[in-house]
Amino acid sequence: MLDHLRNIGIIAHVDAGKTTTTERILYFGGSKHKVGDVDDGNTTTDFDPLEKAKGITINSAAVSLEWGDTRVTLIDTPGHVDFTAEVERSLRVLDGAVGVFCAVGGVEVQSETVWHQANRHGVPRICFVNKLDRMGADFYDCVEQMREKLQVIPAVCTIPAGQSEQFTGVIDLIRMKFWKQDPTDPAHVRYQWTEIPADYKQQAAEWRDKLLDAASHACDELLTAILEGHEISEEMIRKALRMGTLSGKLTPVHCGSSKEFHGVRLLLDAVRDYLPSPADRPPVEGIVSKTKEKVLRKPEASEPFAALSFKTVSEKHGDLVFLRIYSGELKPGEFIMNTTVGKQERISHIYRLFGDRRDRLEVAGPGEIVAVVGLKYTATGHTLCSVDQPMLLDEIRFPDPVISQALLPAKNVDETKLAEALSKMVRDDPTLKTKMDPETNQLILSGMGELHLEVSVHKLERDHGVKCEVGKPMVAYRQTLAKPVEFETRYIKQSGGRGKYAVIRMKYVPLSKEARAEWEAQLEEDEKPDPNGIYFVDEIFGGAVPKEYIPSVEAGYRQGCVKGAKYGFPLVDVKATLLDGKSHEVDSSADTFKLAAIESFRDAQMNAGLVILEPIMNVVVHAPAQYQGALAGDINRRRGEILNLSSDKGRCMVHAYIPLSELFGYTSELRNFSSGTASFTMEPSHYAPVKEELADIRQAS
Repeated sequence: MLDHLRNIGIIAHVDAGKTTTTERILYFGGSKHKVGDVDDGNTTTDFDPLEKAKGITINSAAVSLEWGDTRVTLIDTPGHVDFTAEVERSLRVLDGAVGVFCAVGGVEVQSETVWHQANRHGVPRICFVNKLDRMGADFYDCVEQMREKLQVIPAVCTIPAGQSEQFTGVIDLIRMKFWKQDPTDPAHVRYQWTEIPADYKQQAAEWRDKLLDAASHACDELLTAILEGHEISEEMIRKALRMGTLSGKLTPVHCGSSKEFHGVRLLLDAVRDYLPSPADRPPVEGIVSKTKEKVLRKPEASEPFAALSFKTVSEKHGDLVFLRIYSGELKPGEFIMNTTVGKQERISHIYRLFGDRRDRLEVAGPGEIVAVVGLKYTATGHTLCSVDQPMLLDEIRFPDPVISQALLPAKNVDETKLAEALSKMVRDDPTLKTKMDPETNQLILSGMGELHLEVSVHKLERDHGVKCEVGKPMVAYRQTLAKPVEFETRYIKQSGGRGKYAVIRMKYVPLSKEARAEWEAQLEEDEKPDPNGIYFVDEIFGGAVPKEYIPSVEAGYRQGCVKGAKYGFPLVDVKATLLDGKSHEVDSSADTFKLAAIESFRDAQMNAGLVILEPIMNVVVHAPAQYQGALAGDINRRRGEILNLSSDKGRCMVHAYIPLSELFGYTSELRNFSSGTASFTMEPSHYAPVKEELADIRQAS
């Protein structure tokens, strides 16, 4: 039954305890008999040798379990910003998510990032505040941070009985009982519901009132019962919480300690009770490729088959492709259509995944997340559907890389083997890019951060047998025009026979952040904002430039934006307007107008001047309070802008914007500087102007 299916993701900041929480969920869900531990390197989802070595999640992994009569497909996603693509593609296909927060760290920067990613995809969520047994844990401060930083109404369903070394378990505010775990049970299964300990009764009563107040925002029946003083049943509260979660009006909050097995079973109950089944989600919307007509697919077996490929894994015996099935059914041996590339595919086998274990299926239906083999042309973001009723779903959009390194293959490396290996890796990871530098003839690998590139080079050797060294990291600079400029370009050439004639008058305007937002707000419904802020406006009247040549002018301008005239960095945030022009009946052509536009934009860059832009990172450093002054001085030396300084309980936090170019090697420097006691996280924030003498303009090819 579709109602008894849950597709959820575990999302959070790095080291909040996502993988440990997943392990406990699998253990209690009966999917494994022996519980794994990140420290021991034997968890189900972190089965990659590099994940075991580093103690972090790198690849999103899918597992399945049963909780009562509910089947849960769970994806454990990475918390490190370098692997944001894994989170993005998982959220695109999930119905719900569990946000895990560390009770000591609170709502950290990457927690905010993944939360806003989930907002974009409209994914309902519940929260789990973990590590309540850790020194410095503060559950109530974490809840307040959720309210302030995530802009949610937290509906607190469980509270801790004590914190840090005083933590003894969790109090359920719906039942108004204390979950007492049997400390003598090595399997951590035995428990009993008991009276709330006297020390916490008043606190529990206060938070019960807050829970009812939050839940009443979503359910008129509950609000009426509260106002009229009627008895409020557990079922009524759960119904209100489910309504509020699905509508996004509130977010249920649970707590515990995954490592010590506390609170995990109540979290599983919350997944079952509050998060949506595929039937609760709106029908998926796509378009018919030929007519561009909108079409809806309901999550029903009787509907035509439609699925989205959200991940590929290259393997020796055929690629493994992860699918979210939205409608219809899929069986081994069937032919389906890949509408993204317009080719038919044949399914060999279908699997339900359990980490690195696979269970073969004879049929997969709507709402299921499965892996298939046998596909030859399918990559991440491709639509698969029935051959006789094709449709196209929205692709998954990924951020552009921010860092590059030169790949230096070992002398005995086969170039063909290297090219094949890189093409597979780039297809599996859409945030990884490769190109040849035409000036230095070097192979350039680009990604989301130093760790991302390090892991990619490691995989290149381990999985594909290609050994490479890496050169100095390079920053992905951008550039824009320094000021508006308007002029006429005359592209007229005569060389015997048919000549070339195109005259265009163009206006180029650099777009500030505000101007770009204002312009994008005026776009038509069917026009999507350009990710690089490159826009073209046609203001030709009276056919001064024939209609058939105008797309060529736009194409020439956009080609010029890919690589600048002075420096080879891409241009961003420029609006070009075609104001006037002239054509010739014989000598004008589409190619001529395209060449005129390329020349026009090249001249515009020289006349207006250029502003080089560098990526700025949003950085948060946590360290013992004694290092606060030294950290602030070090950030200033790195051209950083400090946004916030705070200290509490002997620890300090420094939040700053720092140019990416100043952060290479920061991990090891910070470790040495603080004797291993400090940690930091960073994520791309924005681009900002940089002086030419500070930019590594030698990178421009």
